[in-house]
Amino acid sequence: MRSEYNPVMRIPLWLKVGWTVWVIVWVPVYWREYGPQNFLYFCDLGNLFIAVGLWLESSLIFSWQASSLLFFQSLFSVDLAVAFLSGLHPIGGTEYMFDPHLPLWIRLLSLFHAVTPPLLLWSVWRLGYDGRGWKYQTLTAWIVVPINYFWRAQYDVNWARGPFFREQHTVPGLLYLLAYLIAVPAAVYYPTHRFLVWMTQRWRARS
Repeated sequence: MRSEYNPVMRIPLWLKVGWTVWVIVWVPVYWREYGPQNFLYFCDLGNLFIAVGLWLESSLIFSWQASSLLFFQSLFSVDLAVAFLSGLHPIGGTEYMFDPHLPLWIRLLSLFHAVTPPLLLWSVWRLGYDGRGWKYQTLTAWIVVPINYFWRAQYDVNWARGPFFREQHTVPGLLYLLAYLIAVPAAVYYPTHRFLVWMTQRWRARS
């Protein structure tokens, strides 16, 4: 990873400190509530990478996490907003946010899913876009998802065993895993990369 040192601070100190303090609070709470496997979710890994990226002001880290999280976290935000307004979950995945059996403060901590997309876009706009990001995320998926498949498989972290937290039995498990490792980078990471290239070109044209 190349050095991206810049003597001029491009990300405000309050944001760096605020996100770091939040992560320090969030990690032990989530560890106790959900267990260590939860930190292999890409969204949770993203919180840690973002903390590092803020202090390093690294366009690579933010581009990497944007290719991973923009699509899925945006879907989470849409589902949450529609459910809040209408009670319906058009996509799914946010039902737990309305579960009265789950403490409210735990649910409020999960609002990072809605904060992440605008933070990533702002950071890419501020620091620039690094086209290597989607390749780093593909490599991350190739490492993390097989771990999810074999370790604590009952939790189906990152849908390593099947979509929507249900183990699939349509095809052999390892064939599903292989298809996942090819399909997600091709259908999510690379298109997000192309979107970010297009977006940053528009930002440059306006500046």
